[in-house]
Amino acid sequence: MKAKGYQAEARTVEASDPQSIEALVTSVEKEFGAIDVLHYNAASMRQATIQDQPNETLVTDLAVNIGGALAAIQAATAKMIENKAGTILLTGGGFALYPHPDYISLSIGKAGIRALTLGLFDSFKEKGIHIASVTVSTNVSPESKEALDIGENFWNLHNQNIENWTAEITYPSN
Repeated sequence: MKAKGYQAEARTVEASDPQSIEALVTSVEKEFGAIDVLHYNAASMRQATIQDQPNETLVTDLAVNIGGALAAIQAATAKMIENKAGTILLTGGGFALYPHPDYISLSIGKAGIRALTLGLFDSFKEKGIHIASVTVSTNVSPESKEALDIGENFWNLHNQNIENWTAEITYPSN
């Protein structure tokens, strides 16, 4: 991105803690101004069936997989609504479409990301905010062709004209 003249800043946060997420958004907005693009990509990828997973870890996984996304959206949209502009990008997963019993908390979390995206799309569009997800249905390694392709999908979603906004891209496309 630097080669194309764009600057990106990264921060870390405890994704299961809504107050931590809100504090991060407040800090970023204080330092840089209103957030133009929010990308939520956190996930707890625990391998466990419903019988094997203790309730405590299921709740923690869901706090990361869906609760963190909700907290980030709630924190960032106040200024986006005020400015009538913004993009919210969520990393979805194929387990939302095809839940896997060995990754039940991740499956539920990705279904939640999809429901958030589709459920908020129309009302956010009316406010000038584009919420969208890339539903990733393959394994991805850093610096791989898949990683680059998924990045391009996010970039394309962000750059869509409002009349062409879409809520979801599935990768790889069917």
